[in-house]
Amino acid sequence: MSSVDVPRLVLAAPASGSGKTTVATGLMAAFTEAGLSVSPHKVGPDYIDPGYHALATGRRGRNLDAYLCGPDRIAPLFAHGAAGTELAVVEGVMGLFDGVAGAGETASTAHVAKLLRAPVVLVVDASSQSRSVAALVHGFASWDPEVRVAGVLLNKVASDRHEELLREAMEASGVPVLGVLRRVPALGTPSRHLGLVPVAERQAEAVAAVAGAAAQVRQGCDLDALLALARTAPPLTVTPWEAAAEIPERVPVPSEPGPEAAGRSGRPVVAVAGGAAFTFSYAEHEELLRAAGAEVVPFDPLHDESLPADTGGIVIGGGFPEVYGPDLSANVPLRTAVTRFASGGGPVAAECAGLLYLSRELDGLEMCGVLDATAWMTDRLTLGYREAVAVGDSSLVAAGTRVRGHEFHRTAVSPGAGTEPAWGLVRPERRTEGFVSGDAGSVHASYLHVHWASVPEAARRFVDRCAG
Repeated sequence: MSSVDVPRLVLAAPASGSGKTTVATGLMAAFTEAGLSVSPHKVGPDYIDPGYHALATGRRGRNLDAYLCGPDRIAPLFAHGAAGTELAVVEGVMGLFDGVAGAGETASTAHVAKLLRAPVVLVVDASSQSRSVAALVHGFASWDPEVRVAGVLLNKVASDRHEELLREAMEASGVPVLGVLRRVPALGTPSRHLGLVPVAERQAEAVAAVAGAAAQVRQGCDLDALLALARTAPPLTVTPWEAAAEIPERVPVPSEPGPEAAGRSGRPVVAVAGGAAFTFSYAEHEELLRAAGAEVVPFDPLHDESLPADTGGIVIGGGFPEVYGPDLSANVPLRTAVTRFASGGGPVAAECAGLLYLSRELDGLEMCGVLDATAWMTDRLTLGYREAVAVGDSSLVAAGTRVRGHEFHRTAVSPGAGTEPAWGLVRPERRTEGFVSGDAGSVHASYLHVHWASVPEAARRFVDRCAG
């Protein structure tokens, strides 16, 4: 155990749509521009917001999900991500007290704030209220005495007169106003069927949006007061998470790494899909792969016509292949390389978008055909946390492995022959999900997003298959 004394703030809101992503990102950027090293974090499973956080701070955005990773890992993961920084800003999820359905406060912003012993700053959409804002803030500040709501940022304020009314009302609440932000529609970040458009798809516009948010925060917020509040967070007594410490000992495999599975470093090469179509990835996944002995090499299925040299395994995470379907389909050389690799027994781990890419077709467009399955867009959003058990052995997990995951998509897949399910879901509903196929379950593909920090043996098992 060590004492981790990083100043920190949690940015929360009464409800989704209050503007906390814009405010949190602007705050991160403003403090970074002021010369502080800022560690960005996001409560929950969201992949997109951390991309904007990274743009604001120059550091990889990291998730803190008490459901996917377990409450006991939140402080260690935070300490790992925030190591060596001068300030940590944690953006919340949904409303402050909204957590896993039917599980009380679990995985809520309030839950994470308690685990981090961090003060909470409430971002309130004040656009349609005046005096009532004080009652709203009072309710949130008094609901749970273990959650310290220590300041308010009034967002979407219409005018000087509106600000005056809000400040007068807040004087009786006992919670200080640390900033007032005017309504600026131009700073809105565009959304589509799964939320905000990722940074990788709008780099220039995203840079401008972050700069605009930072300027608004500098103008409307008391940065000195916010930093002073962050410094009131007490030290955390915690052992920081380390990928190397999480990786189990290597399980012996029948053969040693061959030239086809090892790069110039002598380590098995794991090709990780990236680019605009595959933006969903947790930072800890690559760290765990490296700790397990892999050389991690990115590739872009939109533009690269071949896999990285000496590829021994492929990881394809989430993203938006439905948006880039024509371009993915048109890259025949890369699709052929992926299919040839998987057909030869090469280990492949795919989540959500990766599952669609491995299918035979997506919305009538030809994909890799690694899986005998057809995928298409629907009008139905599938969203929520899941508990699952591995149905059989695969390159990723052993049969019986229990995981917690998250589903978030508007597509459906119809399976054909030659595949077995990857998971048996046990909560909140019972059904099978995903696909395992190939030699000894070499291909594992599923809609389920799993945070490998909760199952580090997955990285060990996958890299061993890449090397064996």
